[in-house]
Amino acid sequence: MPESPPDLDLQLVRSFTVLAEHRHFGRAAETLHLTQSSLSRQIARLEQQLGARLVDRTPQGSRLTEAGEVFLPLAKAVLRSSAQAAASARAAARPNRITVGYTANLIVTPAVRELRHRHPDADVRTLHVPWNEPHTALLSHRVDAVVARLPFPTDGLRVTVLYDEPRAVLVPRDHRLAGKESITLDDIADEPLPRAPDPVWDAFWRVDPRPDGSPAPDGPFLEAVEDKFELVAGGQAVVIVPAGANFTGLRPDLTTVPLEGVEPSHVALATRAGDRGRLVAAFRKYAQAHLTGQPGGATPA
Repeated sequence: MPESPPDLDLQLVRSFTVLAEHRHFGRAAETLHLTQSSLSRQIARLEQQLGARLVDRTPQGSRLTEAGEVFLPLAKAVLRSSAQAAASARAAARPNRITVGYTANLIVTPAVRELRHRHPDADVRTLHVPWNEPHTALLSHRVDAVVARLPFPTDGLRVTVLYDEPRAVLVPRDHRLAGKESITLDDIADEPLPRAPDPVWDAFWRVDPRPDGSPAPDGPFLEAVEDKFELVAGGQAVVIVPAGANFTGLRPDLTTVPLEGVEPSHVALATRAGDRGRLVAAFRKYAQAHLTGQPGGATPA
């Protein structure tokens, strides 16, 4: 009877993914707090386990072989699955704890307060989640529920739209459009809009392409909200924002103008698809009662 291949050592797999990211043994070893010789031995042991060469050294650093390129996405998936399994086990061991996430300018307090009132035995925590991390935060168990604005990846999640928000355009107070009752995309056809690293988010919040197929004018590539404020205040760009967000309260030199003729923004509650915990179920109920303006009136997505 043939011998079964040895189980993969996750430490070796992680070392390989770090090396694949840096494409340089020295930098990867520094990231992993290893010597280069130790990292080389780890990669050699992994290659021995797999029966395939994964990495070739070159004068410029290192490159993945064809086998290495094939193995890399599978290695990342193995590490994600391992992390999720460990997080799920830890969560199951703490059934009386829940962490509720929220992204910028969204309020979860009424639902959290109700959850604490109804479940005084529970450890209810809140955590701010960056705009582009609701999906990651849920699947890594950093949070158990999150209230955020779509779009974000929803695979593996249960998502409920809580309410819709009209959209508006953030402009300086001395901008030619400031003070108008409303505007359309035609009014900002030549106004540059900052770009975001997430292409789906970018397309929605820049309305790119426009309904006639034309591209939205490109502005600077940014990630931080604060940098967008400074660009707008300086007259270098305008930004499409949710009308309900109180950006003008943060910057008195900015104002918003309602944007007509575009799909509204959607504020949603997301939880892990298979999570049937009592606290998650309770928070979902209270969020639909307190965070929509219409008790129980949310629409599953």
